[in-house]
Amino acid sequence: MSAPVKDIQTTVDGDFVKPPLGKRLVGANTFWIALVLIALIAVFTAIAPAEFANLFTFQTLLNETSVLLVLSVGMTFVIITSGIDLSVGSVLIFAGMVAGKTMEALSSGNATHAGWGVITVGLVAAVLAGTVWGLINGFLIAVAGIPPLIVTLGTMGAALGVSYLLNNGSDVRSVPTELNQTLGYGTSFGGIPNLVLVAVVITLICAWLLHTTRFGRYTFAVGSNAEAARRAGIGVTAHLLKVYLLTGFLAGIAGFMSLAYQNSTTISAHTNDNLNAISATVMGGTSLFGGVGSMLGTVIGVFIPAVLNKGLNITHVQDYWQYIAIGAVLIAAVWFDQRRRRKRNSR
Repeated sequence: MSAPVKDIQTTVDGDFVKPPLGKRLVGANTFWIALVLIALIAVFTAIAPAEFANLFTFQTLLNETSVLLVLSVGMTFVIITSGIDLSVGSVLIFAGMVAGKTMEALSSGNATHAGWGVITVGLVAAVLAGTVWGLINGFLIAVAGIPPLIVTLGTMGAALGVSYLLNNGSDVRSVPTELNQTLGYGTSFGGIPNLVLVAVVITLICAWLLHTTRFGRYTFAVGSNAEAARRAGIGVTAHLLKVYLLTGFLAGIAGFMSLAYQNSTTISAHTNDNLNAISATVMGGTSLFGGVGSMLGTVIGVFIPAVLNKGLNITHVQDYWQYIAIGAVLIAAVWFDQRRRRKRNSR
């Protein structure tokens, strides 16, 4: 396994000491990504203070990014292992469809007035649906040895196709009102959206998992050098299976969250979620080459395109420019990652 870059310097006596905190902070990739986000917020606040810098805008922004954040958290684990998952958007749609159809089946075809018993069953169905696709991806990638790009490209189409078949190509619209009003648009603790609280809890748990546990250490090791990790005694096959299983599990939760917020399966609204999750993760500093990434960076990466979209909409900039701006930021993030990688390897 290639040796990680050590954040240390050698003294005259041969001892190792850490550089000053300020130098380490400025050298951190997350620091510069956070500066970009702060700069975007400052610019749009200066341009349209009344429209952008208000409670409603930030609540809406947080709600709209919650589902994508959960998807991106799973994507962070996958990309750190030097993999990719193009299927998460379709798995999200499939999980929402399964949850919606399950709740309808338990409510004589109309789940609008269903209670929490039916809603709980719908949640379990969504999570199981997402986990099954994660298991399929993991088995084909880790056990069968098929490249992640090919596997997830195939399951992306398959999951979307099955979703259409489940309801004859149309959306499920009879979502429980209780679910929509409580999880979808409900608030707690003085106005914090419940959807955001769920996303925050999931992100914190996964941050703990990635940065403080053996599972997280193995994730970085596999992404840095899978063969070296195998020789060091890490079960690479089993670990990759767990990573894709986790990603599918989180996509299932995201599908249920989307169902609660949109009050429908909204198939057409999620067809690009896979690319959005990959973009957000890469913008957050997770390397497409594997072995590098952080959950904090992913959180910031999710908000950069969200703030950009919201700010450009408020300032009445055409949608076409939004695509160009987000694409430019993504390319810049990948270029920076390659530059940093070359610099590290030249030492």
